[in-house]
Amino acid sequence: MTIKPFQAVYPNLDYVASSDAFFGTVKYDYSEYMKSGFFHKFPKEGLYIYQIEQNGKKYTGIIGGASIQDFYDGKIKKHENTLAIKEQQQIHLLISRGATVKPVLLIYPGVSEIDQFLKDYISKNDVFFSTVFEAENSKHSFWQICGKDDIEKVQDLFERKISVTYIADGHHRTTTAALMHERAEQKKAPNDFDKLLSVFFSVDQLDVHDYNRVIEGYNDLSLTRLIVALSGIFEIEIQETPEKPKAKHELTMVIGKEFFKLRWKKEILEKHKGNGPLLDASLLDDLVLKNVLGIKDSRTDDRMKYVEGTKGLKGIKKAMKGNEELIAFALYPVAVEELMEIADNGKTMPPKSTWFEPRIKNGLIVLEF
Repeated sequence: MTIKPFQAVYPNLDYVASSDAFFGTVKYDYSEYMKSGFFHKFPKEGLYIYQIEQNGKKYTGIIGGASIQDFYDGKIKKHENTLAIKEQQQIHLLISRGATVKPVLLIYPGVSEIDQFLKDYISKNDVFFSTVFEAENSKHSFWQICGKDDIEKVQDLFERKISVTYIADGHHRTTTAALMHERAEQKKAPNDFDKLLSVFFSVDQLDVHDYNRVIEGYNDLSLTRLIVALSGIFEIEIQETPEKPKAKHELTMVIGKEFFKLRWKKEILEKHKGNGPLLDASLLDDLVLKNVLGIKDSRTDDRMKYVEGTKGLKGIKKAMKGNEELIAFALYPVAVEELMEIADNGKTMPPKSTWFEPRIKNGLIVLEF
């Protein structure tokens, strides 16, 4: 893997009264903030160690520019389909800002030499800047790596030890950057999209959570006919005490005030078994969303909403707003090993099949173009 240093833009924290409020608006207001002096630029190119402390844990990675060529060459692997409307939104934001304000999250199998380098560098160097987000009680800290020898050491380790990475968060930012790069190449215009702003974490530094679905309407089915249709593919039982799925191939369905436990019938699992992991999100997409609820393309259908698993069943109920015409499905989290195997096989999952923590914030490290 190639990792490139770059001249980063970073926030002037003297002007930031609330990290939650300020960084929550950077995605859309970066240009105005930059004009007003809310951001500085590092005097020289570098790489940047990024550490997040949250819930008693420390997550440590490194920010640099991934080569867009590595994406074309299959060294940056995707595992999810993207949403067309979000790609269009990303193009608009990139052009209007002239900058990428949030790195793509790339994961890789652990490398002990890289872990040791990060640990040693942090112990021997001062934090460049850090900020606290009170809403989630997290602290985000950065160290700049600007020495020639240190940069070359990191680059050598990445080149020798990391053959592939996997997109954990940022599929739309990645495909949008690749699209912008291709357009510039076709027009033979100056091309500033050869670097993809990325933060690299080893797989043991991340927690994987579920990503759940809320759908509007029963596709003109009565509630009775809907249950009958679902009973052909699931074993269904009412949950007296609502709870999230506890195992793979188990789902929780929410309709109105009722909660149901769903398990795929054995013949369904056997019929769809093939090479690689058999994912609940894929089965749900094909057998329920398409065949029963009429969601022909989950990338574009505006009847679909997504709720991150960290919000629990309360988050799903909140998204449903008491609407009796909505139906929700909570899924069991995908294992990171399944994610990597799917990507290795050149396959993809439905959009928003995984939710990773910790979450990367907008505006802490910016790449201008």
